[in-house]
Parts: sequence; C-alpha cells; structure tokens
Amino acid sequence: MLADAVIYLAAAVVSVPIARILGLGSVLGYLIAGVLIGPGVLGLVGEEEGVRHVAELGVVMMLFLVGLELRPARLWSLRGAVFGVGSAQVGVSAVVLGLALFAGGLAWPAALFGGLALAMSSTAIVLQALAEKGLLRSRAGEVCFSVLLFQDLAVIPIMALLPLLAPRPRPIPRLWPAGRAGSRRWRLWGRWGSLWAAAGC
Repeated sequence: MLADAVIYLAAAVVSVPIARILGLGSVLGYLIAGVLIGPGVLGLVGEEEGVRHVAELGVVMMLFLVGLELRPARLWSLRGAVFGVGSAQVGVSAVVLGLALFAGGLAWPAALFGGLALAMSSTAIVLQALAEKGLLRSRAGEVCFSVLLFQDLAVIPIMALLPLLAPRPRPIPRLWPAGRAGSRRWRLWGRWGSLWAAAGC
C-alpha cells in the first residue's frame, strides 16, 4: 500500500506540471497519469481495490478543503440557485437525454434512469477545474457549485427510484393442479403395479 501511494504521488508530481505547461489542466494530467501507471500501459499499479480507496480519500479531502472555504451565510444565500437552477438543469437534461435514449430504442424505464444518470456531473472534477481557474468565488462558480450541490442532493431520491423502474419479474404459472393430478395417477399406477405383482406371486 505504501509503495502504491509513492507511485501515485510520483505520477502526480510529474504529470500535473507537464499538463499545466501544455494547457491541459491538472484534471486531465491526473487522468493521463492514471492511464500510464495502470495495468493497460506500465502496469505499476494492478490492484483496483487499493486504487479505489486512495481515490475516495482524495475526493473526501478535496471536498473537505472546499467546505472550509464555505460559510453558512453563503450557503443560505445560494438556496435559490440550488433549488432553482439546479433543479432546472437536472430536469431539462434528464428529459432531453431520456428522450434521446428512448428514441434510440431503450425502454422508457431504462431511458428515464439513463437520462437522470447522464444529467449528473462529477463534483470532484468540476470543483477542481473551477478552483484552478479561480472561478470558485465568482458568480459563475457559485451557480456551478449550486448545480453540483443540488445534484448531490438528488442522488438519494434517484437511487430510491431505481427499484420502481426495474422490470417486474413475470409471475410463474401455478402448476399445483397439474401436479396433484399427476401424483394421483402415479399413486393409481403404483397400486395396480403392487396388485399385479402380488397376483403374479
């Protein structure tokens, strides 16, 4: 685990400055570093479970740092944008993408859930990009943060909606009457067979 952490840090230290020099941004630099050290190229890191734990820790720390810069008064002032712009973005995007998936041949439950899933954004990636460009405290950054916050709040009801959109299993036809009739026939055959065997003896 310690060796993997050293590899992650070394890849980030090398790739992120190069990506910034090329004007690609640190997020794309992290992605390129992950591709290079992953099992598909260099194979320096192969355990997916360990990578997932480190990634979750990194996202948690970044969100923690963003939370340190926020104040309750500022969050309260964003309530209109959170529930106004955020709900509009999720609703319109889900409807448009859901209709596109439905037109592509998916059933309406799958198209609806696909539209809702595609309407979501990555909070970690967007906040990282806004922080790099210094837009997190601007008006546009506040609107983007409001949309991301509403998306995070909407994940729970969307996941609760998933079982309702899942296809219901078809009922299995009842075979009990046929089974009872068959068992009766087998009992009759058994009795005739036992009588025939007794008569033969």
